[in-house]
Amino acid sequence: MFIDTHTHLYSEQFDDDRHAMLQRMLDAGISKAFLPNIDSTSIEGMLQLEKDYPDICYPMMGLHPCSVNENYEEELARVEAEWAKRPFVAVGEIGIDLYWDKTFFTQQQDAFRRQIQLAKKHKVPIIIHCRESFDEIFEILEEEKGDDLYGIFHCFTGTVEQAHRAIGYNMLLGIGGVVTFKNSGLDKVVAEIDLKHLVLETDSPYLAPTPHRGKRNESSYITLVAQKIAEIHNCPIEKIAEITTANALKVFNING
Repeated sequence: MFIDTHTHLYSEQFDDDRHAMLQRMLDAGISKAFLPNIDSTSIEGMLQLEKDYPDICYPMMGLHPCSVNENYEEELARVEAEWAKRPFVAVGEIGIDLYWDKTFFTQQQDAFRRQIQLAKKHKVPIIIHCRESFDEIFEILEEEKGDDLYGIFHCFTGTVEQAHRAIGYNMLLGIGGVVTFKNSGLDKVVAEIDLKHLVLETDSPYLAPTPHRGKRNESSYITLVAQKIAEIHNCPIEKIAEITTANALKVFNING
């Protein structure tokens, strides 16, 4: 069985066929899907999926860096209010994104720090969104490092050196469709990393693996990511499933 550790199944891109898509996921052997929150607008749809698919869909709670803007204090207050009501499996997805817009960089840093501290308070992992911001992310992780800091570097696409540094902060590396892209170079990085540090993800509906690149991604495609990693590590896909599933269950503190 496989686990998709990062998928936006509540996305409006699935509105026409969400239940059929989830059935395809289950038919493909993906037993659980972990849902990162974006901001206050995504909470309702995400929690509805948990209600519709208990023990399959697991919501996280956090504020995505691309949603950090003038009203980020209000958004963070909503995140904290949701945590006050009930537990979640992780604080996510959180981090720094300097690809689209650097306007709110200092606010992104503040939101990231505060949400790391929220995760420590609740003794859960963080799910890191890092885009063109490795140095900035590592700077804050260095400040916050400790046994109570752990989680997943979502959609990891860094170098071998960055991979080892992330692992040094108790982070697993979330590997998705990019590893199947011909010239991404991620295959060479994954070849250098022990499987005990990896989890699988799709980030659906984004970043569909080859041969679906450029189209809508979905959780059933996780098998394509697993197959590629199996080729890279020259081992059976069953081994990839076993190790990455165990890694995911452990980091999210979920019983299989």
